[in-house]
Amino acid sequence: MNQEEPVTHNCIMLTFALTIVRHGETQYNRDKLLQGQGIDTPLSDTGHQQAAAAGHYLRDLHFTNVFASNLQRAVQTAEIILRNNLHSSATEVVLDPLLRERGFGVAEGRPKEDLKNMANAAGQACRDYTPPGGETLEQVKTRFKKFLKSLYQRMLDDHGSPNPCSASIPGPSEPEQPVIAGLANDGVHVVPVHALIVSHGAFIRVSVRHLVEDLQCAVPAGLKMSQMFSPCPNTGICRFIITLCREESSPRATHIQCVFINRKDHLNDIKNSD
Repeated sequence: MNQEEPVTHNCIMLTFALTIVRHGETQYNRDKLLQGQGIDTPLSDTGHQQAAAAGHYLRDLHFTNVFASNLQRAVQTAEIILRNNLHSSATEVVLDPLLRERGFGVAEGRPKEDLKNMANAAGQACRDYTPPGGETLEQVKTRFKKFLKSLYQRMLDDHGSPNPCSASIPGPSEPEQPVIAGLANDGVHVVPVHALIVSHGAFIRVSVRHLVEDLQCAVPAGLKMSQMFSPCPNTGICRFIITLCREESSPRATHIQCVFINRKDHLNDIKNSD
């Protein structure tokens, strides 16, 4: 996010890492049925394995804050990740309905193919189509924006310290690309404040699009937009580095850097379903 003018006054500032994980597989995922918000299914055996693999992959990271959708597939995934973590097992999981999956209305519980057919009949792309009673993509984005605002406030309240913003916030040509070595700590080895979010596939896709397109998030060199906006696999991992400044009590992101999108290295030994 480029800055037109350098910031020269004091404010509360903070740079923190944000790691977003999709929940593990459920039987509905395996059977290619839509869950949305109205169907609250637990993880399958494979989903438990995926969540444990994600937790093991992230085991050496310290999550200072953890947030999860209050649907049980996300809650279970968050709890399993923390149980496998060496530093964050006692971190409170804050359940937030703002992180729930997109509502699919009458299509919930039905095969994904039915949604495609409904979209085709309406002359729309499946991704953009809203079934009767479902949430529009704009409504999902509004939920994410509301969550981001509360997240920023929470992170500043918990971890912010008074400092001149101008001393810490990169200018237009200054942001350094994080070193991406294919390791679990990519981008965060020098960032002590780290939030974990566990949410859902359609919600994460809308969230990433908002960060990239609306908030002008910096993206890794060579990463294509088709990769940025591709579906997140079960327990796929995304990471961002966010610098905040609170001016007149209103949190503002002054720079957002994407480190990686939909990483699934931890799933190499597990059969993963869509």
